[in-house]
Amino acid sequence: MKSLIVTGGASGLGRSIAQCASLAGYRVGILDVDSDALEECASLIQGAIPLVASVTSVDEVSAAVVEFGQIPDIWVNNAGIVRFAPLLELSVDDWKAVIDVNLTGTFICSTIVAEAMAQRGSGSIVNITSINGISAGTNSGAYGATKSAISLLTQQMALEWGKFGLRVNALAPGLIDGGMSEPIYSDPQFRKLRTEKVPVGRLGTEEDVAEAVLFLGSEKASYITGHELVVDGGIINSIIANLPRPSSVDSVGLDGE
Repeated sequence: MKSLIVTGGASGLGRSIAQCASLAGYRVGILDVDSDALEECASLIQGAIPLVASVTSVDEVSAAVVEFGQIPDIWVNNAGIVRFAPLLELSVDDWKAVIDVNLTGTFICSTIVAEAMAQRGSGSIVNITSINGISAGTNSGAYGATKSAISLLTQQMALEWGKFGLRVNALAPGLIDGGMSEPIYSDPQFRKLRTEKVPVGRLGTEEDVAEAVLFLGSEKASYITGHELVVDGGIINSIIANLPRPSSVDSVGLDGE
């Protein structure tokens, strides 16, 4: 049986990834620092194995892999935190906290599991980034910087570990109705405004992200590595479309003579 471990798996995107993986026939491990939420989540997913660990601890992550009982075929680095504030008001402690979990946590988990995967000669790692790592957002603190860094780290991992039979890819969610974005979309006004800006006409779901994660991690993507898959309904490419302009110019032609 194929297996998968997802970090930050007790809620939000992580929980959806775990659920989709279980339904697809994977043996699933859910790694999270919140033991209570972890037990509740594991009880809802048939066969899921709760793994209590902080992604910032080498010892705890290593112990969690041992507890799982096998080297997973897919490892998903999903754990992340936010500390939003204008940069001039952001404390150094908040800056470091986000970097420690999002970026250093991805490094710690990936290197631990990659070493074991390399001994086996196969494995896939999927790092969750964000469109906030592609296009900067105001008052996002260190969040966007960490996601951008993870994107480049993904490329470096893919280059260095391909010779061991490993593939490493990233997935950048867009406007997702769930996870850390729930407070935004609980406001009907902001929900409507944001939905109208998405070219496909709807917000993304956690399942949209989860299915894409499973694709990148699976053998169906065996010739894809070092890639960042953007799952955003086209929003990142719609900047010009969302800028106002008079309709009168839509049919204007200019000759260069």
